Amino acid sequence: MADETRTLSPAPGSTPHTSQEAPADGRTGGPAPWTIRLVLVGLVLAALNLRPAITSLGALFEEVRDGLHMSGSVAGVLTSVPPLCFAVFGVFAPRLARRFGPAVVVCAGMVAIAAGLLLRPFAGGTPGFLAASALALMGIAVSNVLMPVIVKRYFPDRVGSMTGLYSMALAAGTALAAAATVPVTDALGGSWRTGLSVWALLAAVAVLPWLLLVRDRGSRTAGQPSAVREDAEAPAFKITRSRTAWALACFFGLQATAAYITMGWMPQIFRDAGVSAGTAGVLLAVTMVMGVPLAFVIPRVATRMRNQGPIVAVLGACGLAGYAGLYFAPAAGAWAWALLLGISNCAFPLALTMIGMRTRTGTGVVRLSAFAQSTGYLISIPGPTLVGALYDSSGGWGLPIALMAGLMVPQIVVGSLAGRDRTVEDEAGMRD
Repeated sequence: MADETRTLSPAPGSTPHTSQEAPADGRTGGPAPWTIRLVLVGLVLAALNLRPAITSLGALFEEVRDGLHMSGSVAGVLTSVPPLCFAVFGVFAPRLARRFGPAVVVCAGMVAIAAGLLLRPFAGGTPGFLAASALALMGIAVSNVLMPVIVKRYFPDRVGSMTGLYSMALAAGTALAAAATVPVTDALGGSWRTGLSVWALLAAVAVLPWLLLVRDRGSRTAGQPSAVREDAEAPAFKITRSRTAWALACFFGLQATAAYITMGWMPQIFRDAGVSAGTAGVLLAVTMVMGVPLAFVIPRVATRMRNQGPIVAVLGACGLAGYAGLYFAPAAGAWAWALLLGISNCAFPLALTMIGMRTRTGTGVVRLSAFAQSTGYLISIPGPTLVGALYDSSGGWGLPIALMAGLMVPQIVVGSLAGRDRTVEDEAGMRD
């Protein structure tokens, strides 16, 4: 799910401002070569840790529910915690970065992830499990926002390639946790507590390069991101006056709803249909991995089109077909449904691309991105909880899957509205 990592970076289709970036260490020659290599290692390791807290839990959800005696409604609340944390804690990342420096905040984020993943299986009861999960997700939230800032600061001439590198690492971490959690748990004795806590080791390794970086004075005095400075100095305009902004925010929220329902509940749907726990985890990994190649293809296709509505419709049709398959033959066509839902979940990179295409100024990109993502994550919060409540009350997956399919219809509608060739500045009445 790369949804939340580009809040402060130029969206696809916008003009990058890399030429104005100051060197990371404040010196004319820029950072030392060893610093660049260390940042590269840190970026990859950090990106690997931005989703295992979510997908590892999905693979062992049944064992966690039974072990903590969770009802379906409480379990649904647990699946809603990630977007809530991303919406709440992510907004503090720019302020923290200005105060302490981006590298320091990312380092603290990795520490929070490691601590949360280590503590949550042994926190004692559902409240402790939720609190420790929130700690890990808080670290993920601030790191999500600051990854692009780190890329722009240390790799001003390679923003695209470095963004692609950490995006691929993020997707790899997502898929790895989904596919490997159950086999690792079995190999370590079968306890879900051990199977979840093992991912704290990966986060602990990610802390090391950032600890070395924060000792470099330059990484702590990197200053304020240019996107934030530009936004602060720009003339005010009300993004809420733009219908396109609202359509894009709703589109972002609905695609995030589908993504978090998929990560939280899809393995359980397959397991209840008779698929083994290990295979269910691999199926989730397949769904997540689809985002790696398509995240490169879809933005390129979208930028060549004046109206992105047809792409929205194709992705939505794949989602409808996948949910129909889950409803009528969840086990028989499991691999096909996983592939179709993986394609459908690539509405996320499309949403990021449209953020850049629906604006004509750097200020518009930052403001539309912040509005669409924060509003979208808030919209996505009730979805997983409602799915859990419907499953609890009905005793099966018929109603929840029908809800998932039903949400695809408004997603196609608002996505098509957001895909029209217009800008939020014109709609909001902003003057150059």
